[in-house]
Amino acid sequence: MFENLFWIGFVGAALALVFAWLQRNKVMRASEGNERMIKLASAIRSGANAYLKAQYTTVAKVFCVVFVILLIMAFGTKGKMLPKVTPIAYLTGGIWSVLAGFIGMKIATYANARTANAASESLNKGLNIAFSAGSVMGFVVVGLGLLDITIWFFVLKYLLHMNDPHAIANIMVMNGMGASFVALFARVGGGIYTKAADVGADLVGKVEAGIPEDDPRNPATIADNVGDNVGDVAGMGADLFESYVGSIVATFALAGTANYGWAGMFLPLALAVVGIICSLIGSFLIRTREDATQMSLLKSLRTGTYTAAILSAVLAAPLCWLVLGKADHWLGVYIAILSGLVGGCAIGYFTEYYTSDNYRPTQELAASSETGTATIIIGGVSLGMRSTLTSILIVGAAVLISYFASGGSKVILDETGAFSVSFNQGLYGIGIAGVGMLSTLGITLATDAYGPVADNAGGIAQMSNMPEEVRQRTDALDSLGNTTAATGKGFAIGSASLTALALLVDYVNMVQSKTDEVLNFTLTSPTVLVGMFLGAMLTFVFSASTMSAVQKAAQSIVVEVRRQFREIAGIMEYKADPDYSRCVSLCTKGALHEMVVPALLAVVVPIATGLILGPTGVVGLLAGVSVSGFAVAVFMSNAGGAWDNAKKYIESGHHGGKGSEQHKAAVVGDTVGDPFKDTAGPSLNILIKLCSTVSIMFSGLIVAYNLMQYL
Repeated sequence: MFENLFWIGFVGAALALVFAWLQRNKVMRASEGNERMIKLASAIRSGANAYLKAQYTTVAKVFCVVFVILLIMAFGTKGKMLPKVTPIAYLTGGIWSVLAGFIGMKIATYANARTANAASESLNKGLNIAFSAGSVMGFVVVGLGLLDITIWFFVLKYLLHMNDPHAIANIMVMNGMGASFVALFARVGGGIYTKAADVGADLVGKVEAGIPEDDPRNPATIADNVGDNVGDVAGMGADLFESYVGSIVATFALAGTANYGWAGMFLPLALAVVGIICSLIGSFLIRTREDATQMSLLKSLRTGTYTAAILSAVLAAPLCWLVLGKADHWLGVYIAILSGLVGGCAIGYFTEYYTSDNYRPTQELAASSETGTATIIIGGVSLGMRSTLTSILIVGAAVLISYFASGGSKVILDETGAFSVSFNQGLYGIGIAGVGMLSTLGITLATDAYGPVADNAGGIAQMSNMPEEVRQRTDALDSLGNTTAATGKGFAIGSASLTALALLVDYVNMVQSKTDEVLNFTLTSPTVLVGMFLGAMLTFVFSASTMSAVQKAAQSIVVEVRRQFREIAGIMEYKADPDYSRCVSLCTKGALHEMVVPALLAVVVPIATGLILGPTGVVGLLAGVSVSGFAVAVFMSNAGGAWDNAKKYIESGHHGGKGSEQHKAAVVGDTVGDPFKDTAGPSLNILIKLCSTVSIMFSGLIVAYNLMQYL
């Protein structure tokens, strides 16, 4: 029955994409402002387009190499290692991921000047344009995600006549690998670009030259604004697309082993459609007053996101009953969905608490600038580490509640040594909790994506000499955007931890089905233990690679900005224009050169581990990278967000205000936090899932050829 209802995915995709189109038209109808604003926006747009073209060219080369390897594995082994359709699934997943990020970036570069011009009229109009642009990103991601999943289901079920739900789900997981592969390059490359420009602009412009942020005299300011779009919008769009698709297809894979069949596969799809409808309703509730404070702006966004979550929670109950009413644990599955929804909102709240300057942690961090740069850096590191407590407890509670409520038990293996049905049902609950957490991604991502638009709007307002009150409004929107961006990253990494657990078990099921030997996946196995160490190591080596990449690229920008200040006479007196294009070119070159190695780590390390330690070593690796990656990602994202808002808190007049020694200390803290929150931290959640999908994809190779089988 339910296999015939998957057309509902097309309905959900259509609703999301039509709404995104209407919001796009709303943005484009707004005025872009005066000639100076139009010129600045055009320069930012041109730089962003040029970078993405170069990035996608580089990614395509690496992507095609992997595609050829998969073709050989699928057709060279006559489908024994991989189903023959798998390379195509991988290819389409990557294409959809590129498209999601590209569309979001395009609307963001058209909305920045329009937001600045709208903010000259009122704060509410500025918020409205920026949020509408963010809505395009949010609803394009969920719309394309559902479209991708639904098309593949119909191709596999009705064109290729596949009738095994588990086989269909496993091919869809391969589709998720393509999305994750592109997303990691987009996040890492975009993150290196944006933070190299940001760090270079801040260190030389604000700290050394003592000029304001986004001052037109700073040669790196256009590159900085370009970076907001290629990293915080295009990279984020690809990132959340693969998170959304990954959570759904991972739950698909668990439906068969949990004996839920087509109904178990249909439920996460239907829940995603319900989430889109609820997100649409919530988006209409976001508005503010002209005299709004940052707290009231935050309250406005909360009204929309919390309303969407509550509506989704209410509608999920009858949905579970209708789909799984004949199963023993339909109510438990509903509780699992609730645990995901509540867990997502709780992660969002505590992320706000640790990163917003409306609360004590960030205010105390700003106060630490009174004693210099060292103390604000120590304070930010401490805050980030402490913030992992709540996120880990929330995810831990969600895992336990969803597992046991869905029928999971402490009996892991049955009498044959395979995973028991109750264990698989519990894991299905964990998977559906991840879908629940991301079910309202449309509005959650909209509140996240609006931040870079507001940031660009502030830069254009500054560079076009708009009145001070306009900059104050865009600063208020930008400061809120830092908090919502941190919240979006919290959702992404929280859902990644749940999805990674589901994919880990899918990997175990897959490798066990490919060998007659009963594999030992317990911690007492030395290969599992060594694999866990390697997984933890991978988290830190990957983070070090991305941080080092930002450092190297930023150094080139610092040198170039200093050179221009020194050699181009008249810059500081507004008598000569800086060479903006030179900084844009350096950022592009640095990002493209430095992004390849960290991105390939996620592919090479799981395969190499499997070929040396065997399938059990890979399980250890996946466990190690999931646990350590989750903690480090939360630490980095929250520390970076807090440093950024501590700086803005000082700029608003506290602790000496702009230009003070405290402000200079806060700027240094912010530059340390930039690659934390926008490069290394958000890339880790993709690393976790890509390691899992790569391991699943190459499981046949690992089982057939590994050194452990000869010992």
